[in-house]
Amino acid sequence: MPARAAKAKPAAKKGKAPTARTKAKPAVKAKAHAKAKAPPKARPAPRRATGNKALKAAASRSRGQRRLNVYETDLGKNAANYEPLTPSVFLERAALVYPEKTAVIHGKRSVSYRTFFARCRQLASSLVRMGIKEGDTVAILAPNTPEMLEAHYGVPMSGAVLNAINYRLSAGEIGFILDHGEAKVLLVDREFAGLAKDALARAKVKPKVIDIDDPEYDGAGEPIGGLSYEDFLAGGDPDFAWIKPRDEWQAIALNYTSGTTGNPKGVVYHHRGAYLLALGNLISASIRQHPVYLWSLPMFHCNGWCFTWSISVVAGTHVCLRRVNAQTMFEACEKYGVTHMCGAPIVMSMLVNASDKERKALTQQVEFMTAAAPPPAATLARMEAAGFAVHHVYGLTETYGPAVVNAWHSEWDAHDPETRARIKARQGVRYPVLEDLAVKDPETMQDVPRDGETMGEVFFRGNVVMKGYLKNPKATKEAFAGGWFHSGDLGVWHKDGYIQLKDRSKDIIISGGENISSIEVEDVLMKHPAVNLAAVVGRADEKWGEAPVAFIELKPGKADVTEAEIIAHCRANLAHYKAPKNVIFCDLPKTSTGKIQKFRLRELAAQKAA
Repeated sequence: MPARAAKAKPAAKKGKAPTARTKAKPAVKAKAHAKAKAPPKARPAPRRATGNKALKAAASRSRGQRRLNVYETDLGKNAANYEPLTPSVFLERAALVYPEKTAVIHGKRSVSYRTFFARCRQLASSLVRMGIKEGDTVAILAPNTPEMLEAHYGVPMSGAVLNAINYRLSAGEIGFILDHGEAKVLLVDREFAGLAKDALARAKVKPKVIDIDDPEYDGAGEPIGGLSYEDFLAGGDPDFAWIKPRDEWQAIALNYTSGTTGNPKGVVYHHRGAYLLALGNLISASIRQHPVYLWSLPMFHCNGWCFTWSISVVAGTHVCLRRVNAQTMFEACEKYGVTHMCGAPIVMSMLVNASDKERKALTQQVEFMTAAAPPPAATLARMEAAGFAVHHVYGLTETYGPAVVNAWHSEWDAHDPETRARIKARQGVRYPVLEDLAVKDPETMQDVPRDGETMGEVFFRGNVVMKGYLKNPKATKEAFAGGWFHSGDLGVWHKDGYIQLKDRSKDIIISGGENISSIEVEDVLMKHPAVNLAAVVGRADEKWGEAPVAFIELKPGKADVTEAEIIAHCRANLAHYKAPKNVIFCDLPKTSTGKIQKFRLRELAAQKAA
């Protein structure tokens, strides 16, 4: 999920924007005329309080009533009727009810829920014996392996906070994260031992390093910690009475934003939010008992959108995928009967552009959940033809991953492919576990009209919003100003309540005083038969202020397409001022989750103009 923008630009509006309601002016009292002196009258009966006096009196009575509420007098929380929520209980229950059900598959390894739960308790026990205490940070640098899954349960079961680190980051960035999170332990997959060693040399903290040696990895890399993960687990108790949180508001995980404007921010999740979002995934994706879930989404990304915990609720099977490419995904889908998977648009691109050698004919439909840019009609059609049903979701690192879903209506199936794609391009409505979602004018904090045209900022409110940013009270205060989480994303509200993103606030291009949505231009570019991926950014322009520049990654065998052809295609499908002024053909820079790094494209666009 994208990180929150630093600050949203004022809402761009079409037509009259909502304004704050003005207060009615008090009636002007007429000047009193001189009165003749009158004899004294009897004191009138006391009048009923009105206005502010009435409100104060009602509030006083209300406070009194609350104190006397019989339902609150002797019916307090106790150990029998209240326990803090934590997603770790999902694994405990799965192991109790389905002990022999396959929990994890990784290459030649296959682990039952009984064994999975025991290993997680061993990890928790070993961490406690090492001296890890409540609130300590345990970091892990690993791909989608069983050890990464075990960390998602074993670390919280020890009372500690899990920090799953993006292994695509630089050593300097990882060193910053280790210091900022004050890591006490670092679990390192052998493939990333060199990266970890470099990061530790830059960091001030000196965490205990534990080496993970995945049998499925036969590449380079030497252990750096002197203690293997399996030896560490062997010293733990498989029957350990794992530690439950005293308060569900306690931190369970620490994740970092992309850091496109300086150092990344540490986003803190609590047990309650992780528990609820895990359930919200199942409800929103209609996942039933015993799914087979393929790990094509990095577990370090928002804790795998909390599917690390979701799948245990329904005693599903986790199919770990160390290398994500078309061949490994198709092979896993065919071999294990995969039912569900998640991924960024780049993952869909891998699947639909797979060669005949890589592609496998699927005997079952695979439900595919995607976020970020909405899938074009052509991509949706090709995904469906390959056996994948695509579901569009939206969220941010600060909302534990997806918190908005394009809830599909069966009557929409009757529409033609282009119309279905247009409907599916909308981000949708709130998850059942998100209490409120709105599109507002960020200046007035008033809702924008539900007309599908007036643009505002998307705001979240509820239990699946982060605790805040670690050691950054200023950023936390700004993010929660007005009692809402400010996403930094700009969008519109349709009359049926579905929201649709138009851009990140920082990605809106203002050219000649007109707002240009980069998403709108990208959608048109993706319809060109030669385009595999596209991104549009603004570049400073002496005449127009900003001008759109398109960056394009071409499909194999389409290298002969020209800049003029691309611009002509856009001008035929867009208002001319929205068409790119320049087109640059290159491999697009991406994050480890497949998100295009537009800040790098802006730098490149500026260099090309110089």
